[in-house]
Amino acid sequence: MSVARVTKLTASSSKGFQDAVDAAVKRAAKTLRGITGIEVIKQKAKVSKGKIEEYRVTLEVTFILE
Repeated sequence: MSVARVTKLTASSSKGFQDAVDAAVKRAAKTLRGITGIEVIKQKAKVSKGKIEEYRVTLEVTFILE
């Protein structure tokens, strides 16, 4: 039997939502072992002078506890 934990993360990127998700997963993988999945909970963007300046995502990372 395995037990999983879910952790909420927020990341940002000036390139796009996918880049922000990739950055969050890459960073999480440095300290969390056994990542099995993610769920993007929220997408937001910071707008300045009618242009998107920063893409932001909030996601949940699921990983198996050892």
